[in-house]
Amino acid sequence: MAILKGLVSVAWADGRVADEELEVIEALLDAFEASPSEAAELRHYAKDPRSLDDVPVTDMSFDDRRVLLQHAVLLTYIDGEQHDKEKELLEHLCERLRIPATEAKGLIEAASSRAKGFLNLL
Repeated sequence: MAILKGLVSVAWADGRVADEELEVIEALLDAFEASPSEAAELRHYAKDPRSLDDVPVTDMSFDDRRVLLQHAVLLTYIDGEQHDKEKELLEHLCERLRIPATEAKGLIEAASSRAKGFLNLL
């Protein structure tokens, strides 16, 4: 749930949550096998504007933080391209998640490459 709450914060970064972003979050609810009550909780959580300050870092393991970053990269490509503001957001997210810059760069590059490969599906 902490990863998904983090993605909600990323989705709200531009002041709104696009339908496509909600679709990704819904798909991840299924992929992470969220219970009906967890899914309802997250949908309710996503209705209110969120910022990176709302990312529940203390609820995430070392690996969870990296999974969140990689999914966040995918979310930044949801409209077909990654904008400078979104790149900046990812930098701030890395700081918030306490992922060292060198490691973050590699994670973002790998996730960006995968996201670009999926653009035809988005």
